Amino acid sequence: MNVQQKLEILADAAKYDASCASSGAKRSGNGKGVGHSDGMGICHSYTPDGRCVSLLKILLTNFCTYDCVFCVNRISSDIQRARFTPEEVITLTLDFYKRNYIEGLFLSSGIIQSPDYTMEQLIQVAKTLRAVHHFGGYIHLKAIPGASELLIQQAGLFADRLSANIELPTQQDLVQLAPEKKSAIIESTMNQIAVRKDEADEDRRRSSRAPAFAAAGQSTQMVVGATTASDREILTTATHLYGQYKLRRIYYTGFSPYPAADARLPLKPSPRMREHRLYQSDWLMRFYGFEASELTSSDSPDLSLTEDPKTTWARSHPEFFPVDVNAAPREALLRVPGIGYRNVERILSIRKYHQLLLNDLKKLHVRIKNAMPYLITVDHLPHQQPTDSKPQLTTQLDLFAPRSALTGSV
Repeated sequence: MNVQQKLEILADAAKYDASCASSGAKRSGNGKGVGHSDGMGICHSYTPDGRCVSLLKILLTNFCTYDCVFCVNRISSDIQRARFTPEEVITLTLDFYKRNYIEGLFLSSGIIQSPDYTMEQLIQVAKTLRAVHHFGGYIHLKAIPGASELLIQQAGLFADRLSANIELPTQQDLVQLAPEKKSAIIESTMNQIAVRKDEADEDRRRSSRAPAFAAAGQSTQMVVGATTASDREILTTATHLYGQYKLRRIYYTGFSPYPAADARLPLKPSPRMREHRLYQSDWLMRFYGFEASELTSSDSPDLSLTEDPKTTWARSHPEFFPVDVNAAPREALLRVPGIGYRNVERILSIRKYHQLLLNDLKKLHVRIKNAMPYLITVDHLPHQQPTDSKPQLTTQLDLFAPRSALTGSV
């Protein structure tokens, strides 16, 4: 099998891993090799609207000793197999980069022989690119759960981002569909990355010459819809991971059936809208001050597929509204449907100089139709409003009393 045939197989096999992030790393070219990374994207090319630019996204191999039911690359799957040598991946990366096809490398792998052996193969690629070819482009490596702490430390010295996939929302889900994987082992690897990154960041604050460790942090991925886990369970797990291991992102991938799949798997794919609602909820938790327990309940453990979670919360908390855009605190403004994170900052800045009118919000491209029932401006009062604004303000402030934060999510 030639390299082109391997590339067709292993690039296609890598499409199932969505934890492919691009921003946060900065690496200057040293004049000896090729490429550099910029802080707003991967390497030297990025788009103003935040779109991810091109990565060479491949598996080192789709051979795997594990038999995860939801994974098409599991050992019992009857698929065509291939395996790159580290040298082939290095050559592909450099050739594609020089042709301006890519701006970086995302490298994952099935587990071959052992977690340590697999991790060593991935490190060899990154180390050779950095140390021998002086490659300054973006590198994202998969951190293999169960690999030794020393290998995880080495990987972070050469990769801009590491990701150890949690795979499924709960340990019970793993027992059901991936019995060889344990959430405790996966989280132990996440913890090793978080601790080592904290140490490296502290060293760099003392000396700019100290080596960076996974400058763009770590991410993970959850498959949703392969089990009966509710959105409430998924968001609870996400809250734990963000708070405990300072993840930069969690990626939610809706399960999609494939031919000859195990009978324990659903016959229908997870709705794409469910994946979208989870990302919206994730954003609300990271940037808008919401908690998982606010977005779902024991009575309604799943997110609505017809209404965004911020609007659902607002409709179920009429006592909180309307919010006066000219007087309300930042935390209250963030809860108004139709007003985004950046517009809240703009509103806070503008109202220092003059009172905002409804037309001012239109100029900021606030989604007026969504927001009007929930806010007050100088020239707008919603049809139903509290008779006394003082209890309303007290309710808003009480809601933002100190509580657990999703640290490390920005």
